[in-house]
Amino acid sequence: MLLSEMGNSLPKASADNVSAEAFSSPVAETRKLSVKEMEAIAKRLRRHIISMTGRAGSGHPGGSLSAVEIVTALYFWVLKHKPSDSCWSDRDRFILSKGHAAPLLYATLAECGYFPVDELTSLRRFNTRLQGHTDCLLTPGVEMTAGTLGQGLSFAIGAALAGRLDSRKYRVYVLLGDGECDEGQVWEGAMAAAHFKLDNLVVIVDNNGQQIDGWNREVMNLEPFAKKWQAFGWRVIEVDGHDLAQLTQAFDRAKLVKGQPVAIIAHTIKGKGVSFMENNPDFHGKAPNAEEVEIALKELE
Repeated sequence: MLLSEMGNSLPKASADNVSAEAFSSPVAETRKLSVKEMEAIAKRLRRHIISMTGRAGSGHPGGSLSAVEIVTALYFWVLKHKPSDSCWSDRDRFILSKGHAAPLLYATLAECGYFPVDELTSLRRFNTRLQGHTDCLLTPGVEMTAGTLGQGLSFAIGAALAGRLDSRKYRVYVLLGDGECDEGQVWEGAMAAAHFKLDNLVVIVDNNGQQIDGWNREVMNLEPFAKKWQAFGWRVIEVDGHDLAQLTQAFDRAKLVKGQPVAIIAHTIKGKGVSFMENNPDFHGKAPNAEEVEIALKELE
């Protein structure tokens, strides 16, 4: 799928020829990685997601797997952040609105060095810092306590407005699920962000076509989805959400947009990378059993 943009054209950027040190975990703070390095990280994140949810016996693997490349591009290409200082005032903010994809965020934060990778085995256990939905009071690097869908964009708008009022240069990125966009609060937020011309705000929609009850087109048809965002006053960019080169180009383009917020619609596959989970709504909120974990990990070798 080719990267396309609705609105004015912008110069392209590419990550293919960016030099970087050999990847080791945790990654040096805010260092951009090459596409090849990020592909290796994405595979490792998928293995973490399967292992974590399988060990816990609960969780949301489908929507975590679909957004792997999106979050990889954010943390290893886009965001200014300091794992050694998760409250650094000038950090870019990443808001996980689809908070049930917590396994993906935890795996990413661990790989960045916010906490030990070994801690991922504690997902959903008593007294863990890694709850089933993100908790900003418990987990280093988590910006928003999540649970009820539809609230992340409103939170992100508040963070973006605060940055403007404080004359800070940080940017705010928020990841929405496409099924989450059934929520009216998302569209109230979309209207407000355009009204306030928040060009320091980027929405990324994990557009995998499914939600807990099945296919979006059957539960609540969102189409024409891109045109909806555009009609609300957003610059819209559509990408293959599993193509890291397209994603890095889109994020670089978003930084050049002035006077309006940007919505990146990332077309993805729910359960991406594991054959029996791909496009299977059963794994929206069901963890793999021991046999399925073994099969999945073999596929991800």
